[in-house]
Amino acid sequence: MNTTPPLEPAACPAVAVAQRRIPAGTADRNLGPQPIAQLLAALNLKPHDLVAASPVPMTHKMVARACKGRRLTPNTQSIVLNALNKATGKSYTLPDLFAY
Repeated sequence: MNTTPPLEPAACPAVAVAQRRIPAGTADRNLGPQPIAQLLAALNLKPHDLVAASPVPMTHKMVARACKGRRLTPNTQSIVLNALNKATGKSYTLPDLFAY
């Protein structure tokens, strides 16, 4: 249980805006930047490279959500993993890409 009091909107206008934008129940789905984002940067790959390499239908939004830390379904995680493995010719695992 979180015991810290919520920030007062009057104390920080940005907090008030942020509190309005996050729908109830979605805070636990945003997990922060994931290792896949660093991996793509290190390999000089763009999201389109994964979309083009994917053997199954895949969207740019799936890659964007994976990189920014949006919680993905196991199916979407496997699609992203398989696309990265095909694009690089290496064999990565889910823990290499996601920190959750």
